[in-house]
Amino acid sequence: MADMKELADAIINGDSEKAKALTQEAADEGVDPETILNDGLTAGMGVIGKRFKANEVYVPEVLIAARAMHSGMEVLEPLLTEAGAKPKGVVVLGTVKGDLHDIGKNLVNMMLQGGGFKVVDVGIDVAEEKFVEAAKNENADLVALSALLTTTMPEMKNVINALKEAGIEAKTIIGGAPVTSDYAEEIGADGYAPDAASAVDEAAALIG
Repeated sequence: MADMKELADAIINGDSEKAKALTQEAADEGVDPETILNDGLTAGMGVIGKRFKANEVYVPEVLIAARAMHSGMEVLEPLLTEAGAKPKGVVVLGTVKGDLHDIGKNLVNMMLQGGGFKVVDVGIDVAEEKFVEAAKNENADLVALSALLTTTMPEMKNVINALKEAGIEAKTIIGGAPVTSDYAEEIGADGYAPDAASAVDEAAALIG
């Protein structure tokens, strides 16, 4: 009998082979794909997220856990699509124009996927028009903006203004080393996340 706790533990321990095998085993036994996702893969990433927030694990452990989650998702994605399962929301994610940093963005991407969101990663050094276009095309619920340089932070405001001008109703969330909740408020962002794990909680609250 497929054990969801064992699957979650495989994610927490970053055991890709075991995660894939247990996901396949559960699927073969006819366990509902959403149950496998929520009680196995997402539950495991949720624990990693909490530990990351509490500084009990660091970036390498998150990356290894995310890799294990992706190996399970390879098995699960076609089944979720077949079952008509809907993600918790669609997030367009990118680093703003002039900023080439992607480690933080990639971590947020992994954590959001682990939290059950569909993520459309538009990359680094992204102009406001590209955010607007992606948000429109993907019917995004949330646009997540990252910046690691104080010099590129004003670009966040430009993107938020451009989204509003285009009539896009997606909520906005910002983050990155120099970014603060005060700055988020100042530029009219709907949310702020100090780290990748918080981004998942904030995304859930905003889309809720």
